[in-house]
Amino acid sequence: MDVNNELDLAWDFVNNTDRNVFLTGKAGTGKTTFLHKLKMKSLKRMVVVAPTGVAAINAKGVTIHSFFQMPFGPILPDAELNNSSNFNRKFNKTKINIIKSLDLLVIDEISMVRADLLDGIDKTLRRFKNKNKVFGGVQLLMIGDLQQLSPVVKDNEWQLLKAHYKNAFFFSSHAYQKCNAITVELKHIYRQDNPKFINILNEIRNNTLTQESANELNKCYQPNFVPNEKEGYIALTTHNNKAEQTNNAELSKLKTKAHTYKAVVEGKFPNYAYPNDEKLELKVGAQVMFIKNDSSPEKRYFNGKIGKVILLDKDEVVVNCPDDDFNIVTTPEVWENINYNVDAETKAITENKIGSYTQMPLRLAWAITIHKSQGLTFEKAIIDAQGAFAHGQTYVALSRCKSLEGLVLKNKINSNQIISDSNVLSFVKNAEDNQPDASILQESKSEFQLNLISELFNFYKFLYPVNRILDIYYKNRTVIEGQIETPLNTIKQAVASLLKVSNSFEGQLKTLSKSDEIPESSKVIQERFTKAINYFSEQTKTYISEPFKTIVFTTDNKEIKKDINKQLDAIEELLAAKLSYFKGLDKGFNVNTFLELRAKSVFLAKDKPKKPRKSVIDGTTNVELFELLRVLRNDIAEANDLIHYQIFTQKALYEICETLPTNKKELLQVNGMGKVRVEKYGSEILKVIHAYCDENNIETSTEPIFFEAEKPKKKRGDTKNESLELFKTGKSIDQIANIRELNPNTIAGHLAHFIPTGEVKITDLISETHYEELKELIPKHKFENLSDLKHQLDDKYTYGELRLVLDDLTS
Repeated sequence: MDVNNELDLAWDFVNNTDRNVFLTGKAGTGKTTFLHKLKMKSLKRMVVVAPTGVAAINAKGVTIHSFFQMPFGPILPDAELNNSSNFNRKFNKTKINIIKSLDLLVIDEISMVRADLLDGIDKTLRRFKNKNKVFGGVQLLMIGDLQQLSPVVKDNEWQLLKAHYKNAFFFSSHAYQKCNAITVELKHIYRQDNPKFINILNEIRNNTLTQESANELNKCYQPNFVPNEKEGYIALTTHNNKAEQTNNAELSKLKTKAHTYKAVVEGKFPNYAYPNDEKLELKVGAQVMFIKNDSSPEKRYFNGKIGKVILLDKDEVVVNCPDDDFNIVTTPEVWENINYNVDAETKAITENKIGSYTQMPLRLAWAITIHKSQGLTFEKAIIDAQGAFAHGQTYVALSRCKSLEGLVLKNKINSNQIISDSNVLSFVKNAEDNQPDASILQESKSEFQLNLISELFNFYKFLYPVNRILDIYYKNRTVIEGQIETPLNTIKQAVASLLKVSNSFEGQLKTLSKSDEIPESSKVIQERFTKAINYFSEQTKTYISEPFKTIVFTTDNKEIKKDINKQLDAIEELLAAKLSYFKGLDKGFNVNTFLELRAKSVFLAKDKPKKPRKSVIDGTTNVELFELLRVLRNDIAEANDLIHYQIFTQKALYEICETLPTNKKELLQVNGMGKVRVEKYGSEILKVIHAYCDENNIETSTEPIFFEAEKPKKKRGDTKNESLELFKTGKSIDQIANIRELNPNTIAGHLAHFIPTGEVKITDLISETHYEELKELIPKHKFENLSDLKHQLDDKYTYGELRLVLDDLTS
């Protein structure tokens, strides 16, 4: 592309600032080319959307309604989109992650986007990204020409919307009014090069057509013009039925044999986005138009090129175009329907093909509607603007033509055919008077970078989850056991301190920032930045990361547990992001590095293997006893149709594991274990505790287990031999447990002692399948203790099985 100051300015604003940009310009000024270049070369994470299916396919993006899952019909500003009764607003995790990590949203054909739809986009972006910023803090690039096709709004819809909007155009939306957008108008026209024709088009565009220009234009008026079939004229008309009638009539005049080419549709490709007829009927002699640029290296045709069919075959159509000295052998082209995904490894937003439409890139072209001609260029056109019914139609039709010489008018053009909206004229005039320049660009670049640095050192988002957990704890401290208050208060104080420092640092940077130098290239700012990184990194690790690791809790209340874990997850994600920034930018500030780190931060916590959050139980040395008692509690509850905490509470369970009561008197001392509970369930609880202590050689009280005569204590070591003797007689582990009134896990532990002597085989105590599986699985995992390993593996493996295989692997 030639040097173009407006295009360069737009490129800089989009790629090097966070300003929202409305990129506009007359027909043929390179807006579409700009978009394609942006998709190929921009380093920002972007998504491209458009208001209609055809526009989305042409822009190689997706429709607004599909990406944002918008309801059809009016969207009132005070309406809650998520409660829409006629539309699914449940976003999947991939879509949420895309929005959260999004830098730039491109909306093509913005002139057709209604005000309420743009406000709906604003609501959705705020919901998932930043609720306090317009468009959630995502930068918008809106591409289109307001003098061309306008938004569709039915009378009954406008009756609902007019109380909220001055007009239906996007610039009337509440979000646009707040987003401080700049308008960059492209002025160099690539399509036409005749100054006289360009001037006429500008006057029509601005609704200022002079009589002199009208006279010049109407020299093209030829009401009875009949084109020579070899010249390749196409008729542009206002209504679809007129175009279809003309094409069908001309096709039926041909006496040659008809061939039908059927499109191949694969995957998801909605019929409203089909670029041409699913069943395309052609004859030799038919005038056709190419509706896609040639995908082959030869680039023999472009979207809008007119020609005549000279040969039809099963898999190809040969077309001859005026002024070409070669014939074009046309084969089917593929249009792809995409959605956006996230690459599992790079975390880049990727285009994922979900469907395709394969068909000859041709349509009958004796006539076409003005609406469908948008974006096309014709060498020769016959224009019938009589009955122009919408804003911009006449301008769109005339601006498709490359020259006055190739233009034929079926009706004279006068002010009646030039329908312009006064709201558009007023907006365009204001935008023209306030075009941004190099100084505004420089200011915006500097502000963009300062904003990124400010975001990097801002810890405000930590406050809500920290305060929320503390609030839950203070209101429910009687049912929560663990270490929460102290570490969270330490974190809260650290966050408050860091917020003060970051505010002060932000002020310093603004003072140091010079108008002719951006922060990224300022030596002074980079030195301050590096020092700040070191300070904030050290403070974060010492006063947030370390205290966070010590947080442990347990509770019987599932809702409380869920809420606390949700907030702890939020803190963990924020912390991971901050530490990632500090590490990645420790050598200095770089915009692209920061944007890359910010995008990846969305996935940091999510990519780690999900482990159950550490609870106070993980802090006890008697983890296995905890598991045994928990199973016992659940079994008793199920047998008696009770809720598990009615047997004993989580707090009581923790205390039992710490104090190891071995008789009813000691059990009564446990908080929450009253006389009724001890009488009902004490014997079974104490049986499990004694077996555990016996197995692990833990000294216990010499007082009676029950309130009855003390039973003679067995010597340590005899109990294992007794289990072995019973095993040698052929009795199973469960049978031995019943005879000895011990837990089966305890018996298995006894017998495991005799594996090294060969008296018991490991497969006597564990199934061969589990044994082989665990021999493969255990070496693949990193774990701190048996409990940690248990949490990482399938629940089907017991603690006893894990210990057996671990001992076997290390022996």
